Amino acid sequence: MNNINPHSVDLRKGRYSENNRIYLLTTVTYQRQNIFTDFILARIVVQAMRQQHQEQKVNSLAFVVMPDHFHWLIALQNNCKLEQVMRSAKGISATQIQKIRRKRGKLNQNQALWQDGYHDHAVRKEEDLQHLARYIVANPLRAGLVKKIGDYPLWDAVWL
Repeated sequence: MNNINPHSVDLRKGRYSENNRIYLLTTVTYQRQNIFTDFILARIVVQAMRQQHQEQKVNSLAFVVMPDHFHWLIALQNNCKLEQVMRSAKGISATQIQKIRRKRGKLNQNQALWQDGYHDHAVRKEEDLQHLARYIVANPLRAGLVKKIGDYPLWDAVWL
């Protein structure tokens, strides 16, 4: 469903998925479209992430869905690979969202939802996870979308 980027393979070089390792994952919509200003479409992304948690592929620690991207703090579980988790979350959400967008007439036939690839950061042991989670969920504040985080509905963290 995504367009082929000749450099997307470069994003995977050196990528290693370590069981129980904590990762911060980020991915963006195709051409940075503000698709998730639509609450219904954004909740589909949240449900796709939660499904990965329910299927015990990850332990979801914190996330925020922004208008054109999401950040997700996870611990890999059961020897799942980062690529599997992201392919599943992006694929599940894309299938459902594109169906809705097609019905609404807001989708060109071959238009992708997600940009190819994703960014991952393996969290070092000395990094403060609660601080990182606060940084993630405060993204809407820094973007000027809300005045207080409680006003933004598309985030969660196990500590907050």
